[in-house]
Amino acid sequence: MNIKNKNLSNLVKKIFIKHKLSSQHAEISAKALINAELVGAYGHGLSRLKMYCERIRKKVINPKPKIKIKRISQSISHIDANNSIGFVAADIAIKKAIQNAKKTGIGLVAVKNSGHYGLSGYYAEQAVKKNLITMIYTNAPPAIAPHGALKGLFGTNPICFGSPSGSKAPFILDTSISMINRGKIRYAEKNNEKIPQGVALDKFGKPTIEPRKALAGVQLPIASYRGSGFAWMVDILSGVLTGSNHSGKVKDPFVDFSGPQNVGHLFLTFKSNLFQKNYINRMKDNIRTIKKLPKLKGIKRILYPGESKYLRYKKNSKKNISIKKNIQRDIKELLAN
Repeated sequence: MNIKNKNLSNLVKKIFIKHKLSSQHAEISAKALINAELVGAYGHGLSRLKMYCERIRKKVINPKPKIKIKRISQSISHIDANNSIGFVAADIAIKKAIQNAKKTGIGLVAVKNSGHYGLSGYYAEQAVKKNLITMIYTNAPPAIAPHGALKGLFGTNPICFGSPSGSKAPFILDTSISMINRGKIRYAEKNNEKIPQGVALDKFGKPTIEPRKALAGVQLPIASYRGSGFAWMVDILSGVLTGSNHSGKVKDPFVDFSGPQNVGHLFLTFKSNLFQKNYINRMKDNIRTIKKLPKLKGIKRILYPGESKYLRYKKNSKKNISIKKNIQRDIKELLAN
């Protein structure tokens, strides 16, 4: 089934409203999910819609949250999301971080009692469009084993950095610290696909290409012990620091309905011209220099982080969104119930 972007967005919004989200919160959530589809991050898109709705139905996501913003200083804010859907908590947080940075030069916002918020890069783009540099961290359910351990404890804990690039395509590095993100494994399981070799171990510590076994086992971090260290760092910044769950206590949104996730997020934004007024020109020079480097055989051009995602978004925005049959079934079921 193929459907226009706007029509699909309205359909998803309708589903969220049916599940008791306000019209404003439903629109925020729908936009984030559709954006994931348009940039090709299908593991963070419509494949998660049913999960969010189930968590609302089982009262572990609060559809009518009373979100509190505590002002620490002109630059720093602390948000208690009251177990809202993560999209809403993150939307409020990045906008507050942008507002603080515009006033003082730097904005730091911590969030507790939130949930999975989709793609970090989606929020980074909002800051970059305001000519800000940003760093964003969020923790996640256990998936990565600390170096030397067999049991998963850290989440795939993405690290995100964004900067104005001087062109329409922002510089956005948004990467999980695992070999592949957990959403891709969920997506493979849902569509009866295999996962690549070398990205996960089963519960006995043996390599596997079966997504179900990978989900029951552990995912492998990037760069061995270094990746495990990055995961630990993000767990501290988004969990320990913010007052959220950490050290393996974030609940898996697909299988654990015993309570709210209490995911933590940390948003840091600052003006790109704080130290160099000609930052954009320097950034252009930086990118231009790297793009001129000699290329490996088969490589047509060197892309900076975020460039290929921007090109996918631009291309996909001009055509209908294709929805797989299992997602179509989810949508029909959610509209019917």
